[in-house]
Amino acid sequence: MRVTDPRALVIQPIVIGTAGHIDHGKSTLVKALTGTDPDRWQEEKDRGMTIDLGFARMDLPDGRRVGIVDVPGHERFIRNMVAGASGIDLVMLVVAADDGVMPQTREHLAIMQMLGVAHGFVALTKIDLVEEDMVALAEEDVREAVEGTFLEGAPILRVSAITGEGLEALQTLLCEMAAQAEPRSAEGVFRMPIQRVFSARGFGTILTGIPVSGTVAVGETLEVLPSGQKGKVRGIQAYHEPTDRARAGHSTALNLADVDHHRVARGDVVATSGFFKPVKMVGARLTALASLDRPITNRMAVRVHTGTADSRGEIVLLDVDEIGPGASGLVQFRMDEPLVCAAGDAFVVRLASPALTLGGGVILEESRYRLKRFKGFVIDELERQARSLGSAEALLEAQLARATGRWVALEALAVELKRDKRETRELLEQLRAKEKALSPGPGERWIHVEAFEVSLAEAQDAISGWLAENPLRQVVDVREVRSRTDFEPAFLSVVLEELERRGELRLEPGGLIRPAGRAIELDEETAALRTAVLARVCEARFQPPSKAELAESLGCAPDVLGKIFELLVDETLITRVGGDLFLARESLDEARAAIVANCTEHGQLEIPALRDRLGTTRKYLIPLLEHFDAEGLTLRQRGNRVLKRR
Repeated sequence: MRVTDPRALVIQPIVIGTAGHIDHGKSTLVKALTGTDPDRWQEEKDRGMTIDLGFARMDLPDGRRVGIVDVPGHERFIRNMVAGASGIDLVMLVVAADDGVMPQTREHLAIMQMLGVAHGFVALTKIDLVEEDMVALAEEDVREAVEGTFLEGAPILRVSAITGEGLEALQTLLCEMAAQAEPRSAEGVFRMPIQRVFSARGFGTILTGIPVSGTVAVGETLEVLPSGQKGKVRGIQAYHEPTDRARAGHSTALNLADVDHHRVARGDVVATSGFFKPVKMVGARLTALASLDRPITNRMAVRVHTGTADSRGEIVLLDVDEIGPGASGLVQFRMDEPLVCAAGDAFVVRLASPALTLGGGVILEESRYRLKRFKGFVIDELERQARSLGSAEALLEAQLARATGRWVALEALAVELKRDKRETRELLEQLRAKEKALSPGPGERWIHVEAFEVSLAEAQDAISGWLAENPLRQVVDVREVRSRTDFEPAFLSVVLEELERRGELRLEPGGLIRPAGRAIELDEETAALRTAVLARVCEARFQPPSKAELAESLGCAPDVLGKIFELLVDETLITRVGGDLFLARESLDEARAAIVANCTEHGQLEIPALRDRLGTTRKYLIPLLEHFDAEGLTLRQRGNRVLKRR
């Protein structure tokens, strides 16, 4: 039963699009189905030719409302056609029975396939103009043309928009296929490629298009890119009807406050603020048309069509020397003008001059850097990104896996994924449950388990590398590891704590790292020198010799003696007390006990008594006292030293 009350209609978030050669009756058919003439410009009516995108709404007999996008068929307006095709879920390929399949029929079909359209049918129009046998020939022509495409085996309906023949069957088919079509997901943050922009008296700037993700409500603030203008949503229409909210898959008009319509154009994007940014480089997988008469070559000047954008740039081939007809390859587009896009967006590539469709594919990343050709890690990362498309969880995992040597804040992951923090956190918890992600430190910072293991290995390599260059050392300063790994301090701390938990090392005061199981073999000469130095320091007690004095008395080079001192410090047999002053471990323990006893007896440190007790002089005593201040044994209080309470 046909629903006549518009208030009872339910908007289905799918869009039906036309495609086909010029003058094959697309606009006439849309008008016959909807009662709306999609040719809105006077020039289009005067010339009898669609130049720009046309829009209409169609109320299906079962109570659902869908949108129809009518695209131009002339080859000179292919970029307008692609702009409209970017939001299509179900295509109606229109072929005139008196012409049959024509060049733009094939090009439009190829473009739809490259943009990921997977469902549709063929409307064989103008059957009232030819004999039955010509209609049959045209139908056979269509069947051959769609072989190997998503329309192979799709219904072919014979219709006449003039006589009305076949229109009822067409409406029935549209209703059935619309019911079977999977509605556009509203997941993620709001984004709408802009198809039209204009100013309405009393309202201000109006932006129209088909949102590709998320939802938007009246009162929310959106950002227009690449201009960066922000404006509050004053009003929304979906299919020309006022509404408080619009979502992905709805043909939508937004009334934005504080946005200058002169600074907005088709190809721009209106989106939730903070999640998208204009970029001039994107990584992608590109498939060349099988019908091409030439290969796609490196540095070829092209036009990239994604969403409603049409940007000029060049192709850099990353894993092949050229992409032949029907072949695929990984590429980076380097654009003259910025694009606003996201991983998973479909695109079409046309030769810059002469105008020729080359192929299409899917965007894999918003590139931060120029990607180098034939680099294994670049290709591996893009391949992993490609495999993750279609699943938000898999895409998030791929993004985490690329972050070797660092963790990523929840906010940054949300921006990369184009999801709000709540959705992103839920996906991260799913990955944690599968032991694929972890948040090892303070705050909501995350890393992939594999990337964390790589970071652990990198830290161990840095420690081993430094020790190989310093064979007499048993501990490593954390600053040496930081300089070799370039890890941020907080992340390095988490990495080292995990290595300590696994028993690979021990963290010691003063930022020192002691690897587990390290043994040093000394030659006879070095071993003898070590024994001699330790004996001299122990014998000297609280008036130890300087390095220079020891080097002279032992007859060794100062740099050699310096390494022996470092070895003894690492073995905790001696301690640097300050400057060039080193005390044996036993002497330091004795001094500590003497200070505690002195303070306990007098209530504060009596320095002359301590000096006499240790048998030393002011030259050695002052740095010794400062050492125990730094250690936390004593503290200065009104000009005196006292024991620090614990």
